[in-house]
Amino acid sequence: MKLRYTFVGILTLLSALLLAQTPQSKLVGHIADINGSALAGATVQLNGTTGSSGLKVETNANGDFLLELSPDEYSVKCSHIGYRSTHEDIRLIADSTIHMEVTLAQDVTLDEVVVTAGRIAESIDEVPSSISILNAKQVQEQANINPSVASILGNTIPGLGTGTNKATNSGQTLRGRQVLVLIDGVPQSTPLMNGSRDIRTLDPAVIERVEVIKGATSIYGNGSGGGIINFITKQPDSGKSFGGTSSIGTGGNLAHPSNTMGYRFSQLFTGTVNKFSYVFSGTYNYTGVLKDAKGNVNAQADGLGENSLYNIFTKLGYRPNDKSAFMVSYNLFRSVQHSDYINTVGKYGEDPSIGVKGENLGESAGTPYNHNILVSYQHSALPYNTVLDATAYYNRFVSMNRYVENGTAWYGPGQTKIQSFKKGIRVNLHTPWKMSDRFGVEFTYGLDLLNDLTNQILTDGRVYIPDMDMVNLAPYAQLKFDLWDNLVLKGGLRYENASVKVQDFSTIATGPNGEGSVAIKGGTIPYHATMFNAGLRYNRYAVFNPFVSFSQGFAINELGRILRRAQENTLDQIETDPIITNNYEVGFSSRIRMFHFTAAYYISTSKFGANLVDVGGYLTAQREPEHVQGYEVTADAYLDEKWTTGASYSFVEGKAEQDDGTKVYLNGIRIAPLKATAYLAFRPSSITELKLNWVYTGSRDRFEPRANGTYANSEGPITSVNLLNFSAMYRISSKILIGLGVENLLNTAYYPVVSQYRGIDAEYVRGNGASVNVNLSYSF
Repeated sequence: MKLRYTFVGILTLLSALLLAQTPQSKLVGHIADINGSALAGATVQLNGTTGSSGLKVETNANGDFLLELSPDEYSVKCSHIGYRSTHEDIRLIADSTIHMEVTLAQDVTLDEVVVTAGRIAESIDEVPSSISILNAKQVQEQANINPSVASILGNTIPGLGTGTNKATNSGQTLRGRQVLVLIDGVPQSTPLMNGSRDIRTLDPAVIERVEVIKGATSIYGNGSGGGIINFITKQPDSGKSFGGTSSIGTGGNLAHPSNTMGYRFSQLFTGTVNKFSYVFSGTYNYTGVLKDAKGNVNAQADGLGENSLYNIFTKLGYRPNDKSAFMVSYNLFRSVQHSDYINTVGKYGEDPSIGVKGENLGESAGTPYNHNILVSYQHSALPYNTVLDATAYYNRFVSMNRYVENGTAWYGPGQTKIQSFKKGIRVNLHTPWKMSDRFGVEFTYGLDLLNDLTNQILTDGRVYIPDMDMVNLAPYAQLKFDLWDNLVLKGGLRYENASVKVQDFSTIATGPNGEGSVAIKGGTIPYHATMFNAGLRYNRYAVFNPFVSFSQGFAINELGRILRRAQENTLDQIETDPIITNNYEVGFSSRIRMFHFTAAYYISTSKFGANLVDVGGYLTAQREPEHVQGYEVTADAYLDEKWTTGASYSFVEGKAEQDDGTKVYLNGIRIAPLKATAYLAFRPSSITELKLNWVYTGSRDRFEPRANGTYANSEGPITSVNLLNFSAMYRISSKILIGLGVENLLNTAYYPVVSQYRGIDAEYVRGNGASVNVNLSYSF
């Protein structure tokens, strides 16, 4: 590197001497990434109409460069490894100075690194399964449109249901099954009793990237029949002792702005001082009244209108040497709704439920708090080049449902909340062996210990679901063979050794004087299962990179729903078998010049399911064999430095087999309609980017209405929805960035998928009308 700088310096000096007789001009520039961080070692290449063609120089440690040139017209190309290059034409006149501010975006065509696929860091091209990754820039683009994480993922991830336009993510399954949500590997989901609030457990401001592993997997234990969503939080900036980003924003309904304005404040500090590193972040986001395209207030149950969100995040690191590192992080998320509106119930299929002024009883619905504490230690100098990664974590999560004046599952009014307390330890070891120049083996092994205590109670003290105290000790081992440099073979197993302890309890009364309550004798439910996975990927040719895989997932899913409707008087008589999901998949990725394609076809089966079916007005889990299948296709085209386009298409269908052999469709809670997305991005200059996004959900009509003409819960027909969203980012300077996003650009009057399939008058609510968000950020 020193020689390179010396050589460039000599070239620059010689050029200056040769041009000494000509009036000189100066080109002064600064190159940074999209977050404003300086890019050292970036290359600046100039081609002039005469003279200085092919001249190159690299930026210094501060991302700056300076060139003295003869007057001419130049084409300036700026590039850096891992970033998309830019071209700009300039004209230098005698004795003038031109200043350039260049922003380089990450090159999404490069191989990404996935840290959760096998509990180690590995290239995505070596993983024999389908994985989607959203980087920080993509998260930022989508957050400009709608800052709800559920909407961000629903609009971008193939195979994942679209956002519900609510504070819950009910029905937002991955490939027709429940997904396990993690923050830096810490579980957020409550699979013992799914509260459907696990995707919205942090703010986009603290997300570094999102990794979505699709298909059943047992990598992180209970609850991942459909896959894993792992939020990777912000990493400390190693290039600065003190830096950060300050952001402010506002937004509201474009067509009907009255009372809809919201606002947002976010502050992040980051840096590295000697052996210590840090990230501190705080965000407050208030959403105003939400209205549909007709101007009606959307005061739906569990809505996001008049919602206050707080997110406090801290990450501290200490690296005593280059072989070991300590890290501790804390994340607090709170999101609750204080609405001045109540619902006027509409008519399903005819008129929407809308909001009118009124007083909401009970406590504010939402997520009162979600605490995460993570402590980790990594050491990379153990014998045989073994790397140790040990973590301990604690999660305390509470979700508050809306208050109801007349309960259907209990006597009288009430309001329930799900409480989950999780703590665990993970010990992960990774040992590589190089057998020869063409053969290598990597051995990953360890032990997970998890304690999950979950219940559901009413705020007045009544118990709806008793304490379910689960302890799971799970050893695992994974082998990865690198054969002939291009063939990757992976296989492994995990032994789930779990038990759930339930004390004696009585189901909640459905009438006065304890009427309808059933006394249940408690006990301990054991669960033992050995989970397998195997996969093969051939990655020699970029034009065709195929894989085939088999994997299993383990879930003690919706046990709480089974217990709260129990009729037998002992725990031993209740059907509580776990859900073992088998996932078979074949797929490929392909890069052909400017084009990038991926495709996958999968089949997912389970002997026992948990399809929620309307039985006597209650959603009851059906323990029937299930068969789910589907496919996903993506395509991206990087046309030139200014234009990029892409699209995705995903389809899933599923059935359950009843005792008499009849196969019935899984309902809307499980199976989303087909989804297609497309985008067109335009970068007219290095400081401006415009992007148009299209999200389409197809129709689905699988169920007949009942004799009275109504549909059973979650069996309503779904009609197609077309939505256009728009985002724009303009860099005023290397430090100041303005972002603009418009959701539902054409102000389409539509009903979200969840409002359609639920088939319930009170939940038949339109989606948001055209809404705009404007954000201004300053990086330092």
